[in-house]
Amino acid sequence: MLKDKTIVLGVTGGIAVYKAADLVSRLKKLNANVEVVMTEGAAEFVTPLTFQTMSGNQVHKEMFNEIVNYDVEHISLAQKADIILIAPATANSIGKIANGIADNLLTTIVMASTAKVVFAPAMNTIMYQNPIVKSNIEKLKSLGYYFIQPGVGLLACGDYGEGKMAEPADIVEYIISSFVPKDLLGKKIVVTAGPTMEPLDPVRYMTNHSSGKMGYSIAKEAADRGADVVLISGPTTIAPPKGIEFLRVKTTEDMLNAVTKHFSSCDVLIKSAAPVDYRPETVSPTKIKKKEDEKDGLVIKYIKNPDIAAYFGKKKENQVMVGFAAETDNLHEYAMEKLKKKNFDFIVANDVTKVGAGFNVDTNIVTIVDKDGKQTDYPMMNKREVARVILDKVKYILENRG
Repeated sequence: MLKDKTIVLGVTGGIAVYKAADLVSRLKKLNANVEVVMTEGAAEFVTPLTFQTMSGNQVHKEMFNEIVNYDVEHISLAQKADIILIAPATANSIGKIANGIADNLLTTIVMASTAKVVFAPAMNTIMYQNPIVKSNIEKLKSLGYYFIQPGVGLLACGDYGEGKMAEPADIVEYIISSFVPKDLLGKKIVVTAGPTMEPLDPVRYMTNHSSGKMGYSIAKEAADRGADVVLISGPTTIAPPKGIEFLRVKTTEDMLNAVTKHFSSCDVLIKSAAPVDYRPETVSPTKIKKKEDEKDGLVIKYIKNPDIAAYFGKKKENQVMVGFAAETDNLHEYAMEKLKKKNFDFIVANDVTKVGAGFNVDTNIVTIVDKDGKQTDYPMMNKREVARVILDKVKYILENRG
């Protein structure tokens, strides 16, 4: 995902240095080239050998040790960087860069580079809230530098508050999004995700195996590409992506009502949710008790839920609508039938019996079927990559429709 990208990681002297090691590991797994630059303070917490082993590159630390290489090193790193990421970023390093001080290798590289510079601050709460630190951060932001908001929690000093360095997973997501082209700016995209739940009584309910991972991946990819995203989700265990409008729903009717509020103003509706098709005709107000003399079992009458996709397919004006078909057999036939019936622009179909496809996994194996019946099969990909394929096709339709 980050192949051919060079991340210059500046590691400064704070206890959160241990998170920087995890950060290098995550970036390497995405095929990034990671060049680590450590300050003297950082080397007091973790040895350069740790970062050298994890990055596969020599760690850059001393500015003056080999004076013959000094000009070459700081300029070459500045020029090769696609992004300079400073994590953890201490108040000291933030202050130096904000005031043009270049007295070590890292601050010199920042001064000599035109690459995007991103800070992930990490410090004591009182220090982070100090007006001087705040002023330095605001000054850097006004000059075009970027900051990843620190978290709130228990700090190494024993205080509780703001100042924890953002988690490596969140920092990596930020870096990934920095390389995504903003080709969906100005477009409103509504995504539905996850299952719905239909109650039987106060204790039991009917649902399905949908995890929501596909829909959340689409929402994240769309947001990274600049779209105004509304994610409407049934019950899942996934944290919603940052920077989007998130609506949590429970039943199929709840999801229908939530989509209704946004459909007329959206450019794209992506129906990746798996709403339950039926609900009990009657919901018991009390727990249904098992009867010992019961011979025929429990009989429940179910009625049809509204078909959300078909409902909006009939109301569609100029919106692009994308559907999903999770099947166990006759994939192309059922997908084509669903596409026509619900007036989708295209449908993403998958055989959930295949290993690596379907629910509760991070990968998918999809087939995209167009209105004219054209079928494109894709190999196994992670769901973020599938999301990219889907949104590339959405973008093409938006740009080329009459």
